[in-house]
Amino acid sequence: MARSFLMPYRLKQMRRYSGVRAAKILDIGVGNHSASVTKRWFPDCQYYGVDLDRNYNNDAADFAAMEAFYAMDLTRLDFTAIPDQFFDVILMSHVIEHLTNGDLVVAGLLPKLKPGGIIYLEYPSLRSTFFPHMRGTLNYFDDPTHCRIYTLPELYNLMMRQGMTVLRGGTRRDWVRVILLPLLLLNSIRVFGFVSGGCFWDLLGFAEYVVARKP
Repeated sequence: MARSFLMPYRLKQMRRYSGVRAAKILDIGVGNHSASVTKRWFPDCQYYGVDLDRNYNNDAADFAAMEAFYAMDLTRLDFTAIPDQFFDVILMSHVIEHLTNGDLVVAGLLPKLKPGGIIYLEYPSLRSTFFPHMRGTLNYFDDPTHCRIYTLPELYNLMMRQGMTVLRGGTRRDWVRVILLPLLLLNSIRVFGFVSGGCFWDLLGFAEYVVARKP
């Protein structure tokens, strides 16, 4: 943990607000080896994944790191397979912008939290619609699978309607990624063969986030 400053932003916020060492985590949208990444930083956690497709940049090691995987179409709003009042943390990073009924999905998942549990939401900001277009997504409309724009006031109101306490929200700024931007650019060229728009997310404020607690 000596290099915890390199921890993904969502996990930094989880560590800050959860306070549960061996947390039961429900991760909504588990692509890009999220299970293995989470276990690397929190080896004592219990990781449960939810996604429509098992194979979005996941491998056998990722599924071995999971306690369970729930394959489901979130838009159907049928979450009966997931236990109620069981999880310490729900992570939902860059998922709701792909759902026309993301607000209803979030409301349907909140009963899965234990009292005192937290939810972390992250999504593209409205301001990203004014950014330059780049491969890898810098402008909201660069990704054709984006189908709805969400805002902080909308999600704050959603949390309050559901009896949640909003702990923090705003523009995501991971200053470590801003400082390391030259290295991120070089790595993007090495891995993808081009500079990805994602390298500039924290510098320009592409994403917003909300953290809320269940009383």
